[in-house]
Amino acid sequence: MKCPGQDSRYWKPGSIFEAKCPQCKAPVEFFKDDPTRKCGNCGHKFVNPNMDFGCAAYCKFADQCIGELPPELLAEREGLMKDRIAIEMKKYFNKDFKRIGHATRVARHAEAIARKAGGDPAVILAAAYLHDIGYPETHSKYGSAEQKHLETEGAAAARKIMEKIGAKEAMIEEICDIISRQYHPGAEESINFKVVYDSNIIADLEEENKTKPIGRENIKETLKTKLFTQSATERAEELLLQ
Repeated sequence: MKCPGQDSRYWKPGSIFEAKCPQCKAPVEFFKDDPTRKCGNCGHKFVNPNMDFGCAAYCKFADQCIGELPPELLAEREGLMKDRIAIEMKKYFNKDFKRIGHATRVARHAEAIARKAGGDPAVILAAAYLHDIGYPETHSKYGSAEQKHLETEGAAAARKIMEKIGAKEAMIEEICDIISRQYHPGAEESINFKVVYDSNIIADLEEENKTKPIGRENIKETLKTKLFTQSATERAEELLLQ
């Protein structure tokens, strides 16, 4: 069965339209599901300016449905995936605003650190948003928040969310691996793991310092001994030591 959004039988007026070529301004006809078209006048290939990329952000059949995506839309797809995961995280925690706030801070730090440290932004942000997702199950099953249980339950809950939004298996596996070992890093870790780990430490320090100031020397020692990346150290110093 073809996706109704891409089946021309369900199209409405405006589903076929003209757009001006960014290079020569000649009119180019687009169907609404065309990711790109080539200008017949100058040969310039450009992205469909009216394309609704919504479901393609998380549907695992998106590549089959709309074909190979240009770099501009791949970047947009990653952004929409991030937004979808953030929404699922908030729905999962419901009214637990403390956990929602913490996850959001970790993701914000992770995004900033990854810009300098590198890594896969999609994996890093998904793991950052979902790193604490096992809290409800851990408390209901064990009556506490032991790290080993948080890792196990968190990885299982994160898998369900990522499968629900149609993420690819390789991405799911890496995110679950990060979450399943988030408190017990090994000697050799990927940059994706390091960015998420560092971001969580910074968020924890922020929250602890607001509740009860922990002192500059204690903060410096934590940054020196626990953080993996220089980018995270620089961000933490800017936030906590200025």
